[in-house]
Amino acid sequence: MAISYKDSGVDVERGYEAVRLMREHVQSTYTQGVLGDIGSFGGFFQLPKGYREPVLVAGTDGVGTKLKYAFLANKHDTIGIDAVAMCVNDIVCQGAKPLFFLDYFATGKLSPEVVATVVSGVAEGCRQSGAALIGGETAEMPGFYPDGEYDIAGFAVGIVDKKKVINGKKIKSGDVLIGIKSSGIHSNGYSLVRKLWGENIEELEKYNEELGARPIDVLLTPTKIYVNSILALIEKVKVKGIAHITGGGFIENIPRIFPEGIGCRIDTKSYEVPAVFKIMQKKAGIKKEQAYNTFNMGIGMVVCVAKKDVEETIAQLQSTGEECVVIGKTCKGSGVKLV
Repeated sequence: MAISYKDSGVDVERGYEAVRLMREHVQSTYTQGVLGDIGSFGGFFQLPKGYREPVLVAGTDGVGTKLKYAFLANKHDTIGIDAVAMCVNDIVCQGAKPLFFLDYFATGKLSPEVVATVVSGVAEGCRQSGAALIGGETAEMPGFYPDGEYDIAGFAVGIVDKKKVINGKKIKSGDVLIGIKSSGIHSNGYSLVRKLWGENIEELEKYNEELGARPIDVLLTPTKIYVNSILALIEKVKVKGIAHITGGGFIENIPRIFPEGIGCRIDTKSYEVPAVFKIMQKKAGIKKEQAYNTFNMGIGMVVCVAKKDVEETIAQLQSTGEECVVIGKTCKGSGVKLV
């Protein structure tokens, strides 16, 4: 007896329907550099003119176990924003303007409606960052993922002139660190987050007085995309270094932009830490250092500038709608000291 691909659990017709449903979302991200259309074997993008020594900057990432809350809430329209944000926020740290993005979506049994909804979020993230969604992969893998679950990852490429690459090499003692506020937990630390908040959707959908919101809404708030604000800033101010506060929090990420022999002091009282982080630190029973080594604690990006440029930096960031605050200074030494 013949066994078809459909008999094995893969229905190519569902794949065709998914492509049809997502086409409008994908095309809404197209920029001038896009060549071709959805469905080709490869995505084409023509490099923009005006760069003397163009350098391509690439980044890839996923959303991690934050996906569990999307499954529990059956809410799939923002998780794609997270996938884009995690990639484009990384490459803009080098001063690169995002050009294009590709996504990878894998699931056990393909639901065209779900994948199209996820891709609508990817498209929204691409529009926010100015990146074109020029391709991707939708994989149906029977028996590999539990019913109703999926994984998503992304890949972004940006461009910057070689002489304008931001690499932290000129950071010195006495420079100032300015924190740009986050939209919430973003997409890191969710293995701990899930232990602290649990996975009972009925409880997660109840209003929490201490939090001032329903936990599920806070837990699924998409990662903030900083691309436009950062690109506008580096046109006005000499930014020495930029750190995206992701996994590892302040402790791991801020020192990545420092040259050897430079560390920093962070004033943790310089801003009001959002309630969700205070609650999680209390629930976990962890010290301040551990919290700042796990979560972004309300700061999604940190920019390093000379002392003379602080006022202009804050004014410029505020003009693009960002909330920011001086959180510390660089010093001789290494690592991060929390005060």
